[in-house]
Amino acid sequence: MKFLDLLRMSSSNLLRRKLRTALTVLGVVIGTASIVVMISLGLGLQKSSLEQIEQYGGLTTINVNTWGNWDSSSSNTEELRIDDALVEKIAAMPHVEIASPMLSVNVLAKQGAYMGNLQVYGMTQEAMKSMNMEVGEGTLPPANGGLQFFYGNQVITNFYNAKTNEYYWDTMTVPDVDLMKDPVFVIFDTDAYYNSTSGGDGSGKVTAPPKKYIIPTSGLMAGTVDDYSENSYNVYADIDQLKAMLKKIFKGKAIPGQPTNKAGKPYKEIYYDQVYVKVDSMENVQEIQKAIQDMGYGASSNAEWMQQTKEQMKMIQLVLGGIGAVSLFVAAIGIANTMMMSIYERTKEIGVMKVLGCDMGNIRSMFLIESGFIGFMGGVLGALLSYGVSVIVNRFVSMSDMMGMSGNLSRIPLWLVLAAIGFAIFVGMAAGFMPAVRAMKLSPLAAIRNE
Repeated sequence: MKFLDLLRMSSSNLLRRKLRTALTVLGVVIGTASIVVMISLGLGLQKSSLEQIEQYGGLTTINVNTWGNWDSSSSNTEELRIDDALVEKIAAMPHVEIASPMLSVNVLAKQGAYMGNLQVYGMTQEAMKSMNMEVGEGTLPPANGGLQFFYGNQVITNFYNAKTNEYYWDTMTVPDVDLMKDPVFVIFDTDAYYNSTSGGDGSGKVTAPPKKYIIPTSGLMAGTVDDYSENSYNVYADIDQLKAMLKKIFKGKAIPGQPTNKAGKPYKEIYYDQVYVKVDSMENVQEIQKAIQDMGYGASSNAEWMQQTKEQMKMIQLVLGGIGAVSLFVAAIGIANTMMMSIYERTKEIGVMKVLGCDMGNIRSMFLIESGFIGFMGGVLGALLSYGVSVIVNRFVSMSDMMGMSGNLSRIPLWLVLAAIGFAIFVGMAAGFMPAVRAMKLSPLAAIRNE
């Protein structure tokens, strides 16, 4: 018997008992939709978690510092320094694509009646480009043409009204500051500023107000004050331009944050706060991280956090998928019951087929096709239902309200739909296997005599 003949007979038998078939398919629909929706919730949580990790830094980046491996029993921890030699050593490691020194300095910025405490980070051009900071206006800080600042999209919330001392978070009103068009006056010697405004440094000497510098703005990061990312509150500058400006301002004096010798004199070399390291792939992050830690320096990355998150999400998906699978298991029992009832009702038909010389395998295949077809119809309709449920969940349930994450709570990729339909077909055929074997083993004479 040809496959098309088996398919035609199977569909005809299912259509003869429309109500029973519909109810059995309904069970598969509910079971399939339950699995897809439950797993989609786990996928949504995993995707949002990984996106949140991305916001706190790339998955292939490492931050090197001098305090990450601090040990109270170590006598030489304080002697650790991050200099150009260390940066070059890290850059020469296998799998390291970028190793950029990071120099940070606290400054005071003034524009009109507003003043803000800002954190400026000096980095190389290559490193800033690799951070994928989306430019809203202007460009990233150039390597030539003097010191210029690139502001994060939430930096403006650090400005406060110097007359009322009100910040953005007090009034929820964006300060009237235009960092792109209006000049920004920057004070680098913040100690001198606070001493001059408070009457001195405590020694009785009057401190003269420090000089203000107009620092041009190269650009602004894309986004509003509500769009957070790792770089939103930072100000970036070319590291060579920043170093040149600091040496000019603090000529003969110690730059704030820089170490000094026993006599209180500054070193000739400027030491860095961190090293920004970008590795070629996520698989090599932990190897480079350990190599840096073995050198005595602290090294942190998002790789460990991401791995823990993935393991947790796998467990959540297994639990949610197991809950949905219970519904499909109940549907499988319904399929088995339907096929057993079909055998009892068609016993004489099966006997006639055997007497006419129909192959035993064809009889088994006919029942397996029927049960598989029930699984297929239920799987397709269940997938469509799961899309509808997913839309409703994402419409009325906010991820940000539940867990402070962004994105949709339920995410259904194409592979999940195809896998769910395939699994529903498999469950249907598995449930119909025993009835198919029973039909194949029926005695022809007994089957014909049966009424």
